[in-house]
Amino acid sequence: MKTEQKNTKKIIISFAALLAAAAVFFGIYQFTKAPVSEGAKSITVEVIHGDHSSKTFAYHTDREYLGEVLKDEELVTGEDGAYGMFIQSVDGETADESLQEWWCITKDQKKLNTSADQTPIADGDKYELTLTVGY
Repeated sequence: MKTEQKNTKKIIISFAALLAAAAVFFGIYQFTKAPVSEGAKSITVEVIHGDHSSKTFAYHTDREYLGEVLKDEELVTGEDGAYGMFIQSVDGETADESLQEWWCITKDQKKLNTSADQTPIADGDKYELTLTVGY
C-alpha cells in the first residue's frame, strides 16, 4: 500500500513540475514574441527568381502577418506544417525539392527565423523572397 501511495505522489509531483515548466515556457514566449502592428500599413515584397530576375510588389493591407498578405494576394502557395507555412511557389515559380531549392524569406536582406505566417508586419517593411539552392 505504501509503495502505491509513493508512486501516486511521484506522479502528482511530476505532473505539477511539468505544468509549471509549460507555464514558464508560455510566459517566455508571450514576453519575447514580436509585437504586432494593427491598422493600415504598406509593405514591399521583392521576389528574386531562380534566373536572378526580380519583381517588386507593393501591398496596402490591414493584415498583421506577412503570410496573410502573401496568401490574400495569391503571390505564394505552400503547405502548413509544424513550423507554419512552408512556401513552395512564389509568383508562379515552384521550388524543386529534388534540386534542394527553397524560398528564403528575408527582411531588409536579413534572414528571418520565422515562417511567413508567423512574421508580423509593420508599415514600411520590405521583404525579399529568394529562390535559394542548397539546404
